Amino acid sequence: MSQPEMSRMHEDRLVIHNLVKRDPLADFAEDVRRGLAANPKYLFPKYLYDELGSQLFEAICLLPEYYLTRAENEILSRYAGEIVGAIAMPNTLIEMGSGSASKTRLIIETLLRDQSELLFVPVDISASALERSSRILLQSYPRLWIEAFAAEYFDGLAELAKKQRGRTLALFLGSNISNFEPEEARAFLRAMRSVLRAGDALLLGADLKKDKHILEAAYNDTLGVTAAFSRNLLVRINRALDADFDLPAFRHRAVFNETASRIEICVESLQPQKVAIRKLDMEVELGEGELIHTENSYKYDLAGIAALASQTGFVCGRTWLDSQNRFSSNLLLAEG
Repeated sequence: MSQPEMSRMHEDRLVIHNLVKRDPLADFAEDVRRGLAANPKYLFPKYLYDELGSQLFEAICLLPEYYLTRAENEILSRYAGEIVGAIAMPNTLIEMGSGSASKTRLIIETLLRDQSELLFVPVDISASALERSSRILLQSYPRLWIEAFAAEYFDGLAELAKKQRGRTLALFLGSNISNFEPEEARAFLRAMRSVLRAGDALLLGADLKKDKHILEAAYNDTLGVTAAFSRNLLVRINRALDADFDLPAFRHRAVFNETASRIEICVESLQPQKVAIRKLDMEVELGEGELIHTENSYKYDLAGIAALASQTGFVCGRTWLDSQNRFSSNLLLAEG
């Protein structure tokens, strides 16, 4: 791999490695072409998070129906000391999919109580988001150093695996593991394990199986913010690829598949229609009721999390739950 592009700020307390070498628009166009030509049709969930999509998701996290963020915040607020104390003096904190790193502050503050400085290594696809969140963190914590990687998960992990570091606590929060298909989840955790050394640990957030009405309500809020989040993907295609998706002709659909233990999220065509995507020289024909799949969100039980850990080179150490037993934070130990 060529030397990553780097920028240095805040008196050398911040380094950002930009590993995104491909043309993002070309990748987006090819993925849209492939997904909308398939049967059934699909779009990748990573494309939900453009600038507006990210803002809409932040709004979703504040909704009364969307309990996941509040439940995880409750766990981290209550148990950060126990989480950090469960491994011996980590001086490096890695976070995959860090975003704004808002919940991460609880772990950073706990770690800095007992040591003079801390290296934070966030990995996120957006270099601009990394720079914004890193600047805010560095202003808040003078004893924090940041080495950030703008990269897809697996590219970032491949680069991290080359580097030596001290005792490490890694974070994968927000139930992001739920968006992987089962084999993808195992591949991700194996790649994560290859970065960690004996004595390191991964804190894995995972949403738990529960009543389907609670689960479906979390993805079908009464204000329609989640629906706007889903349909914004069509807006993005309209804008970037000169398409003519008619938003009122689609509705957001999220249902719990109990057999697969996952929420399945789609946009549904409300009528027979044809959509032109001019920059792809493509016309997409949709029937009434036809679905474009955008995302799965798998739900786990504690036995499933323990099995996932053992299949990927980890040992499931401790698990912390919120007061209503809706969400889990699981400390996966890298042993031997």
